[in-house]
Amino acid sequence: MAKDKSIYTCNECGGTSPRWLGKCPSCGAWNSLVETAAEPAGGGKNRLSQTGRTGYAGQAQAVTPLSAIEATDVARTPSGISELDRVLGGGIVEGGVVLIGGDPGIGKSTLLLQAVDALQREGLPALYVTGEESGSQVALRSRRLGLDNSQVNVLSEIQLEKILATCESTQPAVVVIDSIQTMYSDQLSSAPGSVAQVRECAAHLTRMAKSTGIAVILVGHVTKEGALAGPRVLEHMVDTVLYFEGDTHSSFRLVRAIKNRFGAVNEIGVFAMTEKGLKGVSNPSAIFLSHHSDPVPGSCVLVTLEGSRPLLVEIQALVDAGGPSPRRLSVGLDRDRLAMLLAVLNRHAGVACADQDVFVNAVGGVRIGEPAADLAVMLAITSSLRGKALPKGFIAFGEVGLAGEVRPATRGQERLKEAAKLGFTVAVVPKANAPKKPIEGLTIHAVERVDDAMQIVRGLE
Repeated sequence: MAKDKSIYTCNECGGTSPRWLGKCPSCGAWNSLVETAAEPAGGGKNRLSQTGRTGYAGQAQAVTPLSAIEATDVARTPSGISELDRVLGGGIVEGGVVLIGGDPGIGKSTLLLQAVDALQREGLPALYVTGEESGSQVALRSRRLGLDNSQVNVLSEIQLEKILATCESTQPAVVVIDSIQTMYSDQLSSAPGSVAQVRECAAHLTRMAKSTGIAVILVGHVTKEGALAGPRVLEHMVDTVLYFEGDTHSSFRLVRAIKNRFGAVNEIGVFAMTEKGLKGVSNPSAIFLSHHSDPVPGSCVLVTLEGSRPLLVEIQALVDAGGPSPRRLSVGLDRDRLAMLLAVLNRHAGVACADQDVFVNAVGGVRIGEPAADLAVMLAITSSLRGKALPKGFIAFGEVGLAGEVRPATRGQERLKEAAKLGFTVAVVPKANAPKKPIEGLTIHAVERVDDAMQIVRGLE
């Protein structure tokens, strides 16, 4: 019996190779080729038929100048969950395709079940397609979440053609596919979850959404590195990509928009996991701040920006006597940037930590990627090293360069207004972020260099 032919497909870009290679010839990713069964020559039913080497079957379509196309705002339907609507850009878009990924058990299915139930109660028909659980398991979860008398239609199916036929007959407004890795198409012979199946099923569902106006929400698995499983082209097919973040041991979850054709990227929604499901947190700054009765050394509050939302996050630092090889450890912040900031502290502010262990943590499990956290990190380290606490109601933000200069942060006015609204009274900010008009209740110290910031802090103690 002849052995079935196999090819090697890249998990990142979907490119193929007749043999295994350490590096993908299409996108250059390392160790991304996996063995899959080769599809028969001729392709599936929906393949583009060719008439020759240079021509294609069918007729050319009419083209339209860009100026002649009417630019209209997309209509949005609120999901009933304000934090989810914030991340989506205002609500669910008709014909939009959303891909949401996250670690197992973090709450993806719970959030989507709550969302489609709220939409159903507002009069929008919803279809929940489950490929990983039975209908009774979904019903049990809905009872646990307190969704009594839910009218959401549930379909336990993994065959793509049957799902498309069901959508055509029932005409729902929103379809949830949980999850895309469990679906398979009869047009391909490979197993569910393979690169070819995931790509083909996502393409069919996207085509259905665009042609019928049905909003489609895809649930995706993540790899051990935290990226969405399957080919990277999957993220390019959809309109919005959301990531579920958070520690499973914590009750708080973050939903972050990585890509959004209908809204702002890097927008976040904050949820709290309760016995009745996920609840939106209206004031997320309270999560990321510790409540000390008195100021403690090594603590500095930062005003960071997540999408369009200013958040107050407490940066904690601990400087302790180290051995011959002092440790540099950061949680929620870039470790390489921490080493750079310690070098700048030594050279331009005269604060030496070369023989000390330095630990830095962002409270609440949040990850901070923007450089505007530099000044707050340096002030927290200096506070811990000197054993003196920063004043009560103190905040700081600003990027620090290798020459010791303090550079401005984006949307500084919004950061300062958010801090004043939450009761903070003293701020050290870059000179370029100093407001033209005073902000009530907030004393602002504008600095140009790191050593200037250190001198102001010493004067406030």
